Amino acid sequence: MPASFQPVRGMRDLIGEEAQTFTTITAKARQTAELYGFCEVITPHVEPLELLAAKTGEEIRQRMFIFKDLGERQVALRPEFTASLARLVTTALKNEPKPLRLFSVGTVYRYDEPQRGRYREFWQSNFELMGSARPEADAEIVLLTNGLMSSLGLEGYAFKIGHIGVIRGILSQEGVDEKTQNAILQKMDKKEYETALHLVESEKVRGMLEGLFNLKGGNWCEVVEQLKAHVADYSSAKAAAENLLEILGLIVGSAEDLPITVDPAFARGLEYYTGMIFEIYIPQLDIALGGGGRYDRLIEVFGGDSTPAVGCAHGIDRVVIALQEQKASCNPKAGKTVAVVPITDTLKPQALKIAQQLRGAGITVEFEVMGRKMAKALEDADKRQADYAVIVGERELKEGAVMLKDLVSRQQSIVTVEKLAEKIKS
Repeated sequence: MPASFQPVRGMRDLIGEEAQTFTTITAKARQTAELYGFCEVITPHVEPLELLAAKTGEEIRQRMFIFKDLGERQVALRPEFTASLARLVTTALKNEPKPLRLFSVGTVYRYDEPQRGRYREFWQSNFELMGSARPEADAEIVLLTNGLMSSLGLEGYAFKIGHIGVIRGILSQEGVDEKTQNAILQKMDKKEYETALHLVESEKVRGMLEGLFNLKGGNWCEVVEQLKAHVADYSSAKAAAENLLEILGLIVGSAEDLPITVDPAFARGLEYYTGMIFEIYIPQLDIALGGGGRYDRLIEVFGGDSTPAVGCAHGIDRVVIALQEQKASCNPKAGKTVAVVPITDTLKPQALKIAQQLRGAGITVEFEVMGRKMAKALEDADKRQADYAVIVGERELKEGAVMLKDLVSRQQSIVTVEKLAEKIKS
């Protein structure tokens, strides 16, 4: 008995309406990229391990799909897009004028434990703005995300925004080494705050971090002012708080109704962030639909010139779940579907020609290819929820016409081939 093959664990097939939803979201992401002046680039799914492991963060490094190719080279499936785009900036795009606005969409891979909203193969839309250190670049990335979510019809979404420079500024000034900083940030990203504090030896530093945990709220201006007072003795952290205030002012100034929570203790899993970071949520889910932030030193890691950059990624799988939770659909309403059925085999050439004419007019046509009798063909068209059946008979064809049957109302009429597409559309 042959084996019943299933997808590899953590990966899945997308069929029918679900596949259409993914297609629609990627199309919306492309439209958003065009509106914001981003250029699409397509990078390989497989990259050198050295490239992908350079600055992704220990947790993601441990979850990469790593293997040797036939040339004994260590390679891996991409766990995200940013490293590949950073490679492009140091090579093919090295001499292009700044800023670079780059967009990618597709699948990425992490060996996570499969659960709702978390797969081992998952879809992302990715935007990177490279070459500007100014706060308006950070604001553009947040506003772009807002534009994409709005275009999909999501409701009630809100942004959580922080600045990694605040935490790193405190830790660096107190002499905490980068490896320990990264470990602390990893624990904070998982909201394991007690564990994060245990990694800190200094009581003073623990007190500073605990103070950040309590600074959180929707009144962004008030929270940032409290944050500035809290880190007044830390020059780098205070500068980061002032930078955050400027970015938020730009965002709110152009999107007044955008719900924002400022969270100074907020961290993200990737080690390369240096500035503003954000994530987006809806009330119905406790997982982020997307996020991103500023990474000003990543390009140098790959041998490029010093290039400030900010970017974001949106989890398309999670956006689909969010739409399902809200019982919303971003799929455009489909047009009419027509089954074209020749009464006899001798009429197949003429029937196929009519099918092509309808397709040329933008109408979806399912041509009868199974050689079924009329009754069975119409029964099948019903099961497939076609709107109309075009029955091609010899008598009607002599008059340049066909029989058009409305499969919903069950009414039928003789329509000339010339007026057929117009009749179906109306």
